[in-house]
Amino acid sequence: MVRFARSLGCNDVEFSLEDNGRSDREFLYEILDEVIKAGATTLNIPDTVGITMPNEFGQLIADIKANTPGIENVIISAHCHNDLGLSTANTIAGACAGARQVEVTINGIGERAGNASLEEVVMALKCRGEHVLGGLYTGVNTRHIVMASKMVEEYTGLHVQPHKAIVGANAFTHESGIHQDGMLKHKGTYEIISPKDIGLEWSNETGIVLGKLRYLGYELDDELLGSIFWRFKAVAEQKKRVTDSDKIALVSDEDFKPESIWKLDDMQVTCGTLGLSTATVKLVDADGREHVACLVGTGSVDAAYKAVDLIIKV
Repeated sequence: MVRFARSLGCNDVEFSLEDNGRSDREFLYEILDEVIKAGATTLNIPDTVGITMPNEFGQLIADIKANTPGIENVIISAHCHNDLGLSTANTIAGACAGARQVEVTINGIGERAGNASLEEVVMALKCRGEHVLGGLYTGVNTRHIVMASKMVEEYTGLHVQPHKAIVGANAFTHESGIHQDGMLKHKGTYEIISPKDIGLEWSNETGIVLGKLRYLGYELDDELLGSIFWRFKAVAEQKKRVTDSDKIALVSDEDFKPESIWKLDDMQVTCGTLGLSTATVKLVDADGREHVACLVGTGSVDAAYKAVDLIIKV
């Protein structure tokens, strides 16, 4: 498959293995040798089940570098899962051992317990890379981390736990009296990362609602803020306590409205045990033109989707 991909003109081909934390080393070196000969340019080394410890995964990458012919001509990639809560530590250990690509996900989403978290890996390298990690760094603009996290949370419906490192709601919250005293005297006492470094802003001058929304990672113009503010007042009248989730929902309704391309104008379905299910769908496009399709399917839902697909030509 690697050779076939190269024959199609793909000059950058990544070959990914499976469950390298439990693989036979000699067989692993043999496979990697062959795919390098076939033209692979990136070798992805995954801890598929998240079973390795950081020292084990780092040693795995080091052993691959030492025992695979031609490894100096390719990029080693680390792909770690979080089943034991060690995906970030394993990823950094792999990078220290020679991996120069790391496969991560925003908010650490992924199969089962998730994958290595982009924001954790990036900020760990930003904070400690120069001093204790051999000068490792990334090219990520960290000031976009919070907005990226919020966008992924919004579109996936996977809520970030409040105590999640870097992007959790409590990541920069200080409740202990001793901690608050230290923060008032010098923020660096208990904050190893500046909120601004990841895109969090706080402004007391612009009002508590706007300030809190900025702290949550949202930049709003006056018009949008005005719209949200009146809706905020309406919610506040109905609820004793308006939570951060309520504020985020208000912003999402206004700020993340998708561009309207198709509008469902009408739909009629017919189904039963005596005949085929049919659906008639009328959609209106962005220019106001009406499009109608009638399709048969294995059930009314299938028929409706087929009619929509026919109109929009998926």
